[in-house]
Amino acid sequence: MKNSKFISNSVDETMEFGKRLARHLKKGDILCLYGDLGSGKTTFTKGIAQGLKINANKVNSPTFVLMNAYQGRLPLFHFDFYRLEEATEISAIGYEEFFYDNGITVIEWPQRLKSLLPSDYLGVKLTRKSEQQRAIEFSSRGKRSKEIVERISI
Repeated sequence: MKNSKFISNSVDETMEFGKRLARHLKKGDILCLYGDLGSGKTTFTKGIAQGLKINANKVNSPTFVLMNAYQGRLPLFHFDFYRLEEATEISAIGYEEFFYDNGITVIEWPQRLKSLLPSDYLGVKLTRKSEQQRAIEFSSRGKRSKEIVERISI
């Protein structure tokens, strides 16, 4: 597993990191975003959306609905499992159709999936360092995500 770590000094920089990462994404890629509340996961997702030609202003955290879908250069499926109590709860929404579809999947709070976590995903850990500053650390979990980490030149 290869790791890459970057520092963002503002909301705009966090979005820019996401936007630049989107250039390296292909159909079927899965990103798992880790971090405490307020660490910048949704802001980072807005940047990915911009990179996929989706209006970032339309992107919000799907905390109460579990998933939002956006159409752009590629579809973006944005999951938030913060309120998920049991991993099996997502089976009812047919998550596999989105995880392994022709779009990009972003998952906030992926640790709640436990055994349902995909075998290949790009891990993105966001850590709040100060009011504006965030550490963004990428890790690969599988062949495809390793390719992405090796190509990142953020």
